Amino acid sequence: MDKLGQKIKAAIFGLAIGDALGVPVEFKSRSYLEVNPVTDMIGYGTYMQAAGTWSDDSSLTFCLMQSLLMGYKLNEIAKLFVRWKNDAYWTAHDERFDIGITTADALNKFDKTKNAKTSGNTGETSNGNGSLMRIMPLAFHTINMSIDERFRIIKEVSSITHAHIRSVLACYYYIEFAIALINDENKYQAYKIANAKFQDILGTNDIYKKEKPHFYHILSGDIAKLSINEIESSGYVIHSLEASVWCLLNKNTYRETVLQAVNLGSDTDTTAAIVGGLAGLLYGYKNIADIWVDKLVRKDDILNLCMAFAKSL
Repeated sequence: MDKLGQKIKAAIFGLAIGDALGVPVEFKSRSYLEVNPVTDMIGYGTYMQAAGTWSDDSSLTFCLMQSLLMGYKLNEIAKLFVRWKNDAYWTAHDERFDIGITTADALNKFDKTKNAKTSGNTGETSNGNGSLMRIMPLAFHTINMSIDERFRIIKEVSSITHAHIRSVLACYYYIEFAIALINDENKYQAYKIANAKFQDILGTNDIYKKEKPHFYHILSGDIAKLSINEIESSGYVIHSLEASVWCLLNKNTYRETVLQAVNLGSDTDTTAAIVGGLAGLLYGYKNIADIWVDKLVRKDDILNLCMAFAKSL
């Protein structure tokens, strides 16, 4: 596997392992996890799933990758998302056990209209983290594109389910951060690059500019200095983005980063999946614990998908 393939493997395994670490304690409070912290990959808990089981975060990431093997076709991506929802496609154990309300509503709409450009929820209350958690493959797919083309594709793919501009912008920020890491920038420089590119995008549209206050902590340049009590870990897309960047900047290994994300509580699997993808890129596949990789359900299928995805680029 070439360098880009290794980066893909690191990002995708990093994401899926973060997801699997968080699944057993999803919805547990931070105060509970302060007393009972997750320190390793465990099973059962919230969904009574075996250790190494990943959730919708990884499933939809894999569906996006699978679709991109055949080129970028928005409706085909949405069709695979629906296949996951209806038929448990790309699930860990041929069973779908977790789905967000916004995602479910949008995919039900697409199932009826067959139009992925109009299926997503545009309301401000539909700004959960359901598109951010699955967007990582676009870092690799769009890395050599112009900013305008990259933003267009990110907007379309987010909007299959999450079409409010806040979710779209969060996805764009995350992809720019990921691309900086793919390009071997350190995490502090990647943070600066993502902030600069994000500011540029905000300046292109008055609607985007109005969203700037929601990204205040990110754009301050000092998010790492916030105390843990100032970092929230709900399913709100801004909270997920802030928590992920905060964990990445404040920890120094893949293990420390994803465990910190899990132990923030609440939407544990998704926060850890989002930052897990970035941490995988930053530290590399070799720095993800072998024991965690070995426990990951369908690890050979995931590796094969990563290899096929790398060859398709």
